[in-house]
Amino acid sequence: MSVPMSVWISEHFLRLSSFLGRREFEMRGLRNHYLSCCVNTLLQTLNATWELADLLEKWKPAGVRAEDNVPFQLKRVLKMMQEDLPHPAPHQDFLHCLDRNRIRLSTQHDADEVFLTILDFIQRQMDDPSLAIEIQSLYKISVETQVQCLECNNVQTRNSHLLSLPLHIKEDRNSLKDCMISFFEQQELRGIDCCFCAQCEAKTPTKQGVKLCSLPQILCIQLKRFRNIRGFTRKLNCSVTFPEKFNFSELRREAFSSDFTQNDCRYTLYAVVVHYGEAMFGHYTAYVRQRLSNRWFYADDSHVSQSSWENVQKTEGSPYRGTAYMLMYRKDPKEDDQLPDLSG
Repeated sequence: MSVPMSVWISEHFLRLSSFLGRREFEMRGLRNHYLSCCVNTLLQTLNATWELADLLEKWKPAGVRAEDNVPFQLKRVLKMMQEDLPHPAPHQDFLHCLDRNRIRLSTQHDADEVFLTILDFIQRQMDDPSLAIEIQSLYKISVETQVQCLECNNVQTRNSHLLSLPLHIKEDRNSLKDCMISFFEQQELRGIDCCFCAQCEAKTPTKQGVKLCSLPQILCIQLKRFRNIRGFTRKLNCSVTFPEKFNFSELRREAFSSDFTQNDCRYTLYAVVVHYGEAMFGHYTAYVRQRLSNRWFYADDSHVSQSSWENVQKTEGSPYRGTAYMLMYRKDPKEDDQLPDLSG
């Protein structure tokens, strides 16, 4: 039976593309099923986090109930998103798995909450604890919280970790660096906010601050655009400028604990979760940087198109556009590990 000319050309073009080491289809979209734009957007950012896909690929699940296991379904859908195919990747099994785990279909969700919940499912549902810990370590921001009593100067210290850095924004113009500085500034707590001092055996005025102990490979930042005012949640569309590259060493020394020893503090932005609309209803899309070509792409459910850094910057804040809600930064490789520039 003869092969149609159009099929022959398509097959040979794909083989040639593969041989030349480039992809014809650099990103696959995801259809919107039952208001799934939030999950679709997060899947695009997780797909751009190749470190996560590499760790999941090492996992050999045994005895897990596949249809209910979030990391198992995540591993499957990320693998399908990497395939060189023009049509959207099938991800209904992942959506129904989330639904069985109480991330309901046909419901508006908060992207940061769903992101943290997926990471929690990975910890609880993987049957390889060491790999689960390794995945958590990708995002783990170790911090030290200090609470100083202003009556007796007693200092209590507690170590903990975050998987997403929640940054408060002002109802004005903001910059990512200013939001970072504000997060690590000490605050005085008085009145109903007083903390219990074990030495004074009473609630006393206190000074509280957070210091960095260590930085992760993948830094997830949440810009806290949703605010509860008198029982109603509203969205802040104010401007928050953010750079393509960020160096933590530019922060004041007070932001770091005495145990902080990392020298590699430079990060490059690789994904942005964008929210359109108001607090109680809206739509999510994503900008992601493709690994091989290093080009920016825009993903709006099944529609994927090439974009640019200039378009990413337009999400910094406006009531008439989508606004950046989550930023994903990747730590730059150490200079010793960097490849030579062969562009010339």
